[in-house]
Amino acid sequence: MKSDTTQPGIARKMLAAALFMLFLYLFLLSIQTMGLGFSHLGKGFSEGLIRSTTNPVLGLFIGLLSTAIVQSSSSTTSIVVGLVASGALTLHNAIPIIMGANIGTTVTNLIVSLGHISHREDFRRAYASSVIHDMFNMLSVLIFLPLQYYFQYLERVALFLSSLFDSSGGMQFASPLKMVLDPVSRGAADLMGGHGIVILVVSLAALFLSLTYMVKNMKLLIMSRAEVVFEKAIFRTKYHGFLFGMLFTALVQSSSVTTSLVVPLAGAGMLSIDRIFPYTLGANIGTTITAMLAAVATGSPAAVSVALAHLMFNVSGTLVFWWMPFVPIRLAEWIAMFAARNRIIAIVYILVVFFLVPLGMIWLME
Repeated sequence: MKSDTTQPGIARKMLAAALFMLFLYLFLLSIQTMGLGFSHLGKGFSEGLIRSTTNPVLGLFIGLLSTAIVQSSSSTTSIVVGLVASGALTLHNAIPIIMGANIGTTVTNLIVSLGHISHREDFRRAYASSVIHDMFNMLSVLIFLPLQYYFQYLERVALFLSSLFDSSGGMQFASPLKMVLDPVSRGAADLMGGHGIVILVVSLAALFLSLTYMVKNMKLLIMSRAEVVFEKAIFRTKYHGFLFGMLFTALVQSSSVTTSLVVPLAGAGMLSIDRIFPYTLGANIGTTITAMLAAVATGSPAAVSVALAHLMFNVSGTLVFWWMPFVPIRLAEWIAMFAARNRIIAIVYILVVFFLVPLGMIWLME
């Protein structure tokens, strides 16, 4: 295949590159603003729920629902850290909430995958790459919630590790991505009067618009070259993918952003679920690192313990499923196959898993 080196061809690629960067920024901005919209709708509600928990299973569903509502596991974790530090919540009761938050944060990926819903095969790939995050977190909960409940596994490890940080100083780190996105997203939210529903509708429209045109320009600009870059650099081995996912998430301080970025690549057929899975595991660990550094900076042993429990939950899950990735991968592919055949299943899955089941369980158990 001859390269397009004519002047019109170069100009077309330059325009495609500029449009890709523009829509990539809009895509990231829409995810950030969507979180603000959910936060305006439900942050107080989430904090009230978290305060009320004493049952570990109830705590799991409260963490899941709270994070799905505010679209940020960092927000849920911050509330939990504050409550533990103040003595309003014990570390024992906080850990299941953190587990639930890990599941709840994956709803963003699934919403992003709906941008491919009009093309069956693209949607199947995109949905599988999104739901793999759910499967990993749900399977990890099935293993480690009983271990925590009966043997205080995560609690004991977190308390031991936090004792090592008692005399250490902390570090603060500002995400460069947030520095670029926050002023614009907050300004846009203010322009919409801070109305959660309006912010949510506009941000969802921007997300689907940006996703559509980002993929179009990506295909035009870098499809063949990007595959070479992924093959030889970022996703050359599962270790490369894992490390990149961890470091990139620690840098941008959002696993939702990190994992959402690969959804359109999966939909376009540029990345397989087998390559995305180690990257997702890395992102899951990366999202806890900055929270841990921030907790150390507070000097509060309780804050450090919560952050370390979150880190150890993700590390423990990674140690289990790194060696048997076929379990979450096959489950994700199976769900995506049904969702692609009948695409209403994809929407029902989001509503049931992230909202209806947690609400029902909270109502029954309170």
